[in-house]
Amino acid sequence: MARADLLLDLVEAERRGDRDRFRVLVEAVIAEERANQHHLVADRLSELITATGQSVPRDDRAAAMRDLVQEIVPHRRLEELELAPVPHRVVTELIEEQKRAELLRSYGIEPRNRLLLSGPPGNGKTSVAEAIASELMLPFYVVRYEGVVSSFLGETAARLDNVFEFARTRRCVLFFDELDTIAKERSDEHETGEIKRVVSTLLLQIDQLPPHVLLVGATNHSELLDRAAWRRFQIRAELEPPSCAQAIRFLERLAARLGGDLGFTPRTLADKLAGASFSELEEFALDVRRRAVLELPDSNLKRIVRERLEHRRDQAAR
Repeated sequence: MARADLLLDLVEAERRGDRDRFRVLVEAVIAEERANQHHLVADRLSELITATGQSVPRDDRAAAMRDLVQEIVPHRRLEELELAPVPHRVVTELIEEQKRAELLRSYGIEPRNRLLLSGPPGNGKTSVAEAIASELMLPFYVVRYEGVVSSFLGETAARLDNVFEFARTRRCVLFFDELDTIAKERSDEHETGEIKRVVSTLLLQIDQLPPHVLLVGATNHSELLDRAAWRRFQIRAELEPPSCAQAIRFLERLAARLGGDLGFTPRTLADKLAGASFSELEEFALDVRRRAVLELPDSNLKRIVRERLEHRRDQAAR
């Protein structure tokens, strides 16, 4: 059953005629009921607050949402990631705030729920978002731009509204990868009026996002983001390429996870793969182990590693 404070706030919002506040509170109740596995109640409440005459029939709406967001079962754990001290601290604090939200609310404080991750590709932005969902045991929804972005005037903003309306009625992690796709700087004279309308819609939806929805945005180009969108995120973390020490620790964990060594010591491999991103290190290790398994019982790990390193150098030289 919904918390007593929520019910009291609902009555107060209705008494004052504050329809926007009333809707936000009902969405919070829906999210709690879903978290408690009370899906019939949550679905019924969701139907009741949907605007009549504009809602999509239930089955069609579910199908439409599959085009806009993809649910991914989160498997990454925070302990598996090799984060620098500052990103690790801010992500850990965010998770703690969400886990202890009731304590914060008892003091009149809401937990933070908007995180922006930036940095070069392949260094863990998606993995961090997934790990947050895993640690909080929440559904992990990834926005699908191929379904959201439309060439028809006004359609992209409308679909973006649908994404946020869907997210507001459940506790979840909503992930916007490559956020600059729909949140580019509006002062750029080369951008069309349509993208400016989309950014305005995004800002409005972020402002109305309830605390039980955790929004994570990721970008490889933070300099392209609209400044107002950048400011909407309470927490911002830069994920840099791995240092030598981070690469060594990451390769050690990879070797343990893959059930065998990688032909050379992690330190030697880290030196030879200097400049590689975390995803490139992982792909290299997987490639080596894959080849080693296929060549059993005569596999020679050192030879396989040397061949892969030579191939990597050839590709870099092109």
